[in-house]
Amino acid sequence: MKENLAALIQALTERQQTAERRLSELRTQINALEARIAELSQSPALRDAAAQARAAQITSGKPIQAEVTPEILVVLAAAATAYIGKNARVRSARILQSPYRNVNLWAQQGRVSIQASHNPRLRR
Repeated sequence: MKENLAALIQALTERQQTAERRLSELRTQINALEARIAELSQSPALRDAAAQARAAQITSGKPIQAEVTPEILVVLAAAATAYIGKNARVRSARILQSPYRNVNLWAQQGRVSIQASHNPRLRR
């Protein structure tokens, strides 16, 4: 009985150490990603492009359709890799419309009623 308990404690200790090492690796990867994002956000070209986009949006009154740049794809792949724990490949990405601009209220109400119909507490 004592041998089983000692083996169980040792196995749990090893798993905890493995989890702590993995967590430390993930923290390191997250810090590297945050540094890269900060570096990219400080780039003059990116700031100029953002300023031009805001100016164009203000003058036209229409939302701007931004495209997904290769840098954004790299950041998405790195985040997915950090989360999953193995290499992830981003096959496609697109920018979705903001939920706060140009909301089709009929479509939104339809989604609300569909989601509400999936609530098992309301069924009897």
